[in-house]
Amino acid sequence: MTMKSMIIAAALALTTALAGCSTDGVGGMVTFADYGARTDAGYRVPAIPISKVPSKYRRQQVRYDTAEKPGTIVVDTKEKYLYYVMGGGKAMRYGIGVGKEGFEWKGTSRIAMKREWPVWTPPPAMIKRRPDLAKWRGGMPGGPQNALGARAMYLYNKGGDTGYRLHGTPEWWSIGKAMSSGCIRMLNQDVIDLYNRASVGAKVIVK
Repeated sequence: MTMKSMIIAAALALTTALAGCSTDGVGGMVTFADYGARTDAGYRVPAIPISKVPSKYRRQQVRYDTAEKPGTIVVDTKEKYLYYVMGGGKAMRYGIGVGKEGFEWKGTSRIAMKREWPVWTPPPAMIKRRPDLAKWRGGMPGGPQNALGARAMYLYNKGGDTGYRLHGTPEWWSIGKAMSSGCIRMLNQDVIDLYNRASVGAKVIVK
């Protein structure tokens, strides 16, 4: 092999490696394969065209200094990030979609329930705004097209059910935007990851 061929081969190998993953800034790796298609509980989770999702909104471990205990979830609605506190000055950060204008909220709650491929029941106020959703008044079965995606974590406070959820979404393009009715949206692959980390009873801070 000539020197020129060796240089070209090395360059191609480096390009392939860079295309397959991105560094998280603290020595870890987030592989694009994590956003590929998969089968989950009998449902097909479509691949995310992750190259179209800004790198800052892809799941990654980051430095995060906080007095909150490991296992706490902090939602930054301004920056469109959700942090799962890991301790040791680190957190797993996910890109999210948040409430559109008029549907923003802040507060502290807890995860009261967790559900895989949950049924989605649009509230009466939403049906009033969108009469086309009346057909799901009794609940939309779980599945790839369900508005709650692959997982949902139900947020309660001292007053009971807040009506808000941390959930997946088939609308991957909405991550990083304010488009929801107040719920916190995540890529399906990311909400599955968070679901496996978060515990019922976990503190959730939305700010």
